[in-house]
Amino acid sequence: MIIVKAHEASEVPNPHGVSARVLYSGRQAQVVMVTLRPGESLERHAVPMDVVFYVLGGEGIVEIGDEEAEVYADHLIVCPAHAPHRFRNHGRTDLRFLVIKLLGDVARAEEG
Repeated sequence: MIIVKAHEASEVPNPHGVSARVLYSGRQAQVVMVTLRPGESLERHAVPMDVVFYVLGGEGIVEIGDEEAEVYADHLIVCPAHAPHRFRNHGRTDLRFLVIKLLGDVARAEEG
Protein backbone atom coordinates (compact mmCIF):
# COMPACT_ATOMS: atom_id res chain seq x y z
CA MET A 1 0.00 0.00 0.00
CA ILE A 2 1.21 3.49 -0.84
CA ILE A 3 -0.27 6.53 0.89
CA VAL A 4 0.69 10.00 -0.31
CA LYS A 5 -0.02 13.03 1.85
CA ALA A 6 -0.72 15.62 -0.84
CA HIS A 7 0.43 18.68 1.08
CA GLU A 8 3.69 16.96 2.02
CA ALA A 9 4.58 16.10 -1.60
CA SER A 10 7.28 18.33 -3.05
CA GLU A 11 6.31 21.08 -5.45
CA VAL A 12 7.68 20.59 -8.95
CA PRO A 13 8.75 23.34 -11.34
CA ASN A 14 6.33 23.91 -14.20
CA PRO A 15 5.98 26.34 -17.11
CA HIS A 16 2.94 27.95 -15.46
CA GLY A 17 4.80 29.07 -12.34
CA VAL A 18 2.09 27.73 -10.01
CA SER A 19 2.01 25.21 -7.17
CA ALA A 20 2.05 21.68 -8.64
CA ARG A 21 2.72 18.48 -6.68
CA VAL A 22 3.09 15.08 -8.35
CA LEU A 23 1.11 12.64 -6.23
CA TYR A 24 1.49 9.60 -8.48
CA SER A 25 3.38 8.77 -11.65
CA GLY A 26 3.11 5.36 -13.32
CA ARG A 27 2.92 3.72 -16.75
CA GLN A 28 -0.80 4.30 -17.22
CA ALA A 29 -1.44 7.58 -15.42
CA GLN A 30 0.00 10.57 -13.63
CA VAL A 31 -1.79 12.51 -10.89
CA VAL A 32 -0.77 16.08 -10.07
CA MET A 33 -2.39 18.41 -7.54
CA VAL A 34 -2.43 22.02 -8.74
CA THR A 35 -3.21 25.01 -6.53
CA LEU A 36 -4.03 28.35 -8.12
CA ARG A 37 -4.10 31.31 -5.78
CA PRO A 38 -6.70 34.04 -6.41
CA GLY A 39 -5.92 35.73 -9.72
CA GLU A 40 -3.54 32.99 -10.93
CA SER A 41 -4.08 30.99 -14.11
CA LEU A 42 -2.46 28.35 -16.23
CA GLU A 43 -1.13 29.20 -19.68
CA ARG A 44 -3.31 27.83 -22.46
CA HIS A 45 -1.70 24.58 -23.59
CA ALA A 46 -2.41 21.12 -25.02
CA VAL A 47 -1.05 17.67 -24.20
CA PRO A 48 -0.98 14.47 -26.31
CA MET A 49 -3.19 12.44 -23.96
CA ASP A 50 -6.69 12.58 -22.48
CA VAL A 51 -6.78 14.43 -19.17
CA VAL A 52 -9.35 14.37 -16.37
CA PHE A 53 -9.53 17.23 -13.87
CA TYR A 54 -11.19 16.89 -10.46
CA VAL A 55 -11.82 20.09 -8.50
CA LEU A 56 -11.01 19.66 -4.80
CA GLY A 57 -11.91 23.14 -3.63
CA GLY A 58 -12.43 26.74 -4.64
CA GLU A 59 -13.99 28.05 -7.81
CA GLY A 60 -12.68 29.01 -11.19
CA ILE A 61 -13.05 29.01 -14.93
CA VAL A 62 -11.95 26.13 -17.16
CA GLU A 63 -11.45 26.63 -20.88
CA ILE A 64 -11.24 23.64 -23.22
CA GLY A 65 -11.13 24.32 -26.94
CA ASP A 66 -13.76 27.00 -27.63
CA GLU A 67 -15.78 26.20 -24.50
CA GLU A 68 -15.62 27.89 -21.09
CA ALA A 69 -17.38 26.95 -17.85
CA GLU A 70 -17.37 27.80 -14.15
CA VAL A 71 -16.21 24.95 -11.96
CA TYR A 72 -16.50 24.25 -8.25
CA ALA A 73 -15.54 21.57 -5.72
CA ASP A 74 -16.53 18.04 -6.73
CA HIS A 75 -16.73 18.85 -10.46
CA LEU A 76 -15.00 16.44 -12.83
CA ILE A 77 -13.94 17.77 -16.23
CA VAL A 78 -12.80 15.64 -19.17
CA CYS A 79 -10.35 17.11 -21.69
CA PRO A 80 -9.55 15.17 -24.87
CA ALA A 81 -5.99 14.79 -26.12
CA HIS A 82 -4.59 17.77 -28.07
CA ALA A 83 -7.38 20.14 -26.93
CA PRO A 84 -6.04 23.56 -25.84
CA HIS A 85 -7.06 24.17 -22.23
CA ARG A 86 -6.41 26.23 -19.11
CA PHE A 87 -7.78 27.07 -15.66
CA ARG A 88 -8.23 30.54 -14.15
CA ASN A 89 -8.93 31.30 -10.49
CA HIS A 90 -11.41 34.17 -10.35
CA GLY A 91 -12.42 33.48 -6.74
CA ARG A 92 -11.22 34.76 -3.38
CA THR A 93 -9.80 31.44 -2.16
CA ASP A 94 -7.36 28.92 -3.58
CA LEU A 95 -8.58 26.79 -6.47
CA ARG A 96 -7.25 23.23 -5.98
CA PHE A 97 -7.68 20.47 -8.52
CA LEU A 98 -6.23 17.14 -9.55
CA VAL A 99 -4.81 16.71 -13.04
CA ILE A 100 -5.07 13.04 -14.04
CA LYS A 101 -3.16 12.36 -17.26
CA LEU A 102 -4.17 9.07 -18.87
CA LEU A 103 -0.85 7.90 -20.31
CA GLY A 104 -1.93 4.48 -21.58
CA ASP A 105 -3.00 5.77 -25.02
CA VAL A 106 0.26 7.67 -25.49
CA ALA A 107 2.35 4.66 -24.47
CA ARG A 108 0.43 2.42 -26.89
CA ALA A 109 0.83 4.93 -29.74
CA GLU A 110 4.58 5.16 -29.09
CA GLU A 111 4.89 1.36 -29.06
CA GLY A 112 2.99 0.93 -32.38
